[in-house]
This record gives sequence, C-alpha cells and structure tokens, in this order.
Amino acid sequence: MDKAKSFEDLFGGAPEARADAPGRVNLLGEHTDYNDGFVLPTAIPQRTRVEISRSPDGQHHFYAVKLDVLSSVAPEGPAPDNFAGYVFGCIELLKARGHAIGPLCMRIDSEVPMGAGLSSSAALEVATLRGLRQLFNLPIDDVEIAQIAQIAEIEYAHVRCGIMDQMASSLADTGHMLFLDTRTLERRVLPLPAHAEIVVIDSGVPRTLAGSKYNERREECEAAAARLGVPALRDITDPTATDTLPEPLRRRARHVISENNRVLEAATGICAERFGELMNASHASLRDDYEVSVPELDYLVDLLQQEETVFGARLTGAGFGGACVALVRAGEGRSVAERVLASYNRAHQGRVLVPDYRQRF
Repeated sequence: MDKAKSFEDLFGGAPEARADAPGRVNLLGEHTDYNDGFVLPTAIPQRTRVEISRSPDGQHHFYAVKLDVLSSVAPEGPAPDNFAGYVFGCIELLKARGHAIGPLCMRIDSEVPMGAGLSSSAALEVATLRGLRQLFNLPIDDVEIAQIAQIAEIEYAHVRCGIMDQMASSLADTGHMLFLDTRTLERRVLPLPAHAEIVVIDSGVPRTLAGSKYNERREECEAAAARLGVPALRDITDPTATDTLPEPLRRRARHVISENNRVLEAATGICAERFGELMNASHASLRDDYEVSVPELDYLVDLLQQEETVFGARLTGAGFGGACVALVRAGEGRSVAERVLASYNRAHQGRVLVPDYRQRF
C-alpha cells in the first residue's frame, strides 16, 4: 500500500488547524432519538481527524485518505453527493449563521468504518465543525456543534436523523455512557455496570441510511404519534397503548415505547446481568417490531448471546446491516470475539471494530 498523502503533499503547506471526533456505539435506545426519546451511547476509540487551511484559489478542496479521493467544489455549490457533501453542508450552515467561512483545503483521515452503524458521518461532521471553530475562532459550543451537524445530515445527506449520533460524537467519551434526553438535551455521564467491557463486531453487511427504510420508519412513527394524539411517541410510557393502532404502526410504536423504558431503567444503575437482559430484549424488539435487522445481524447476535460470559448483545445503529455490540464480563472480550468470529466467518465475513478489550467499567 502506498504511503498516505500528507497535507503538505496535497496542498503545498502545513495545515492551520487540526481537529478530531470519535465514532459512537449505542448501547440502548435505538430509533428513539427522532421520537424525542432517550438514548445511551458511548464513544468508541476510533476517530475521524481533519486538517484544514484556507484555500489559495477560491475553491474548496476536500481529500479523503481512505478513499484516496480529492473533491474540488465551488463555494457557491452545488453540494457534492459524496463524502464532501457532509463537509460542504457544515460550511454552508455556519455561513448561514453569519460566520465568514472562505474556501478551504481539508484532509480527512478516519478510523471509523463507513456503513457499520458507528456514526462515521457524525464523526466527520463534528470533526469538521471543531476544526472550523478552531481556524476561525468561532463562538460555538459543543452542543451547538452537534445541532449544526444534525442539520447538515438532514439537509445535505437527506437522512432524517435524530441528534443522538452528533451529540455522542461531540460530548461522549470512551469511559462512560452518555444518557441523553433528545427532546430537552438534558444529559448525564454515567458509568457502565461494574466488571464489564464492550465488544463491537461488524457483520460485514454495509448499509446506507438514505437508501434504507430509515426515513420510512420515521414517517411510520410520526403517523402513530398522530393517531395516538401525542407530539411524539416519547410521550407514551405504556406499550399496550399501541393496541388500537393498525399494523405496522402498532409494532413500530411498541418498539419505541418499550425501548425508551429500557433506557430509563438502565440509567438507574443496574447490574451487568440486568443490563444484558435489556440489550437482548432490545434486539428482539428491533428484529420483530421495528424490522430493521437482517439475517447476518441476527446470526451474529445469537452467537454472542450463546456465550457464557456475554451478558447481552444487540444490533447497534439504525440496522439494515452494520455492527453488533455486546456487554461482556471484564477480561473475556478478546476470547469471546475470537470464538464468535470463527463461527460467524464460516458463513459470513465479519471483523472486530473495537479491538481494545481493556476498555472495562
């Protein structure tokens, strides 16, 4: 493999600003954020890093190391439809808020895998906004960065996402859970259950949210909330309240309501065994009621759940492919991952995405 092109190689000088942001893994609270609900993500060790300087020629130039693609864009647009669209969107939203952002050169290098449900797009957006904040000394805080990043995803990637991914990338760390109320943005940093560690394994099945049924699920939730007479499904706590709804709205709403209840229980400080039970129930709900799993994810989760030292496992992210997360007895993560991957790879191609099993809580 050829040596990666440096910023100096690409643009003929040193960067004026550097920034980074992590991906995230969501432990509980899937598809609840765009329903004004509750989530429990944590940051992962993998990060996206950006280097930025002002462009000398009146054009934006964005280079992605992993793709080995240089995208040159006129500041007046239109927005590109590749990775550069996320960056362009962040710049345009800052300009719309009155910040003077001129043409830029940017080098992007990311350890966060794309299409694995670990928020590679949020990491790119947050890293970009952090870099621009540094370069132009912008008076924006970490919450505002997350809010701008979410709008960039919606308006420029056309994914009607909630704010969980961007808040986690902007505010979470790898040693704690971030309990977040996505309606009020009230948040608390919480420890995970004692004597446990996290394992994340990619199913090897990529997914793209814009091309999946993600937006359709959001529309179904909005329709269910309207029929139930509430602003959002977060305003209902009893899953049986959905019994009056037609299918599939009943099952979609039942998942969201029960998932919010799982997050609220987990946030009270429960043992690893009970946390694992909630993760297992979350996966069953995502598979059966929300219908966002795929056979590869179900198989991988089943292998994890059969392990004696695994407290619980579920798909993480929006589904339709991507990764699974498991809560494992401290010290057992590597051996669990090796056994599960050996079994999984007999039929599929998975890969461990968080190999640092010393991440214990």
